[in-house]
Formats: sequence, C-alpha cells, structure tokens
Amino acid sequence: KIGKNCEIGINSVIGPGVILGDNCLIGDNVSIYYSLIGNNVKIYQGVRLGSEGFGFIMNDKQFKKIPQLGRVIIENNIEIGANCTVDRGSIGDTIIGEYSMIDNMVHLGHNVRIGKKCIIAAMTGISGSTSIGNNVIIGGQVGISGHLKIGNDVKIAAKTGVMKNIADGSTIAGYPSEKILDWHRNTIILKKLRKNDK
Repeated sequence: KIGKNCEIGINSVIGPGVILGDNCLIGDNVSIYYSLIGNNVKIYQGVRLGSEGFGFIMNDKQFKKIPQLGRVIIENNIEIGANCTVDRGSIGDTIIGEYSMIDNMVHLGHNVRIGKKCIIAAMTGISGSTSIGNNVIIGGQVGISGHLKIGNDVKIAAKTGVMKNIADGSTIAGYPSEKILDWHRNTIILKKLRKNDK
C-alpha cells in the first residue's frame, strides 16, 4: 500500500509486506521489503530496508541460517540517508522512532530499536537486538555491540566502541567506551608518558 503524495525514484522496488504512509520521498535505487513506514519519511538513494538479518547457528560442519520473520517499522518524520541498511527483525521488529535522523551508510542490525529524536552520523554500525533510548546523539564511525541498552539523552563521540550498557545522560568516548572526561584524561596521560620516554 502506498500513501498519498509519495514520490518514488527510478529503479526503486517496493516489495511484499510494505505499507508506505503519506508524503514520503523514496530516492533512486531503493529496495523496501517487510516494512511499515509512517508519514513524512524521506529515504534517500540506495537504501535497503527489510533485508535479511545476520542470524545463524554454527555447528561443526556448517552455518545454519535462522529464518528472519520480523519487520522494519519506521515511524513518522524520519530521514534515512543514502546507502543505509536496516535489517528486518528476526522474530520481533526493527524499529526507528519518530523525528530521528540517520546519516549516510549506517547499518542497523535485526531487532535494533532506536528511540525518538535520535541523530546517528555516517558509517555507524549497531549490532542486533540493541536498544537505544530517546534524544541520543551518535557520532560517525561508532560501533555498538549487540544486545546492549543505551539510555536516554546519551552522547557518543565519533569512533567510539560501545561494548557495555550506557546509563541515561552519559557522554562517552574511546575504545572501549568510557566517560568522555576519563577518556580525555587518559589521552593526556599517554601523551605525557610518550614525551617522558623520549
């Protein structure tokens, strides 16, 4: 189903299980499957929504693919930048909350949940089943492990590696991630140690 006043670009595919709301812009070369998309959503060139998540079981001889049966739910007033990939949920859904902005080349794994009014900069990867709160700002090239909980009003500096849960209101940086003031202190200490070695 395609809503009123939608624009769909060249070579784009609206596949099975898709409901597209009103006043949506779909760029060129976009593919959308198994997705519910709200109103006033902009999806730019080359985006892939509803593709198979990276779910499998290993045994001694082979990898066995786990069927991905969920959907992608895009709420109202969202922008998704060029060449992003959002995997469909495995059993539940992958969800992006309203008024969120996603930059180019971002990957969201299966069952990721993004809250309202979040900003995610380019080349960030969020592994499956991670939950992100409201009003979260994520810098470029951030990597977030799977099955984590990121609280509300969190700020994550560029190139941070997140491997543990983050409390509400935290500002973090570094790899592995830590409070940004601690990260700055450690950086200064390392510079001093290098100078002393000379």
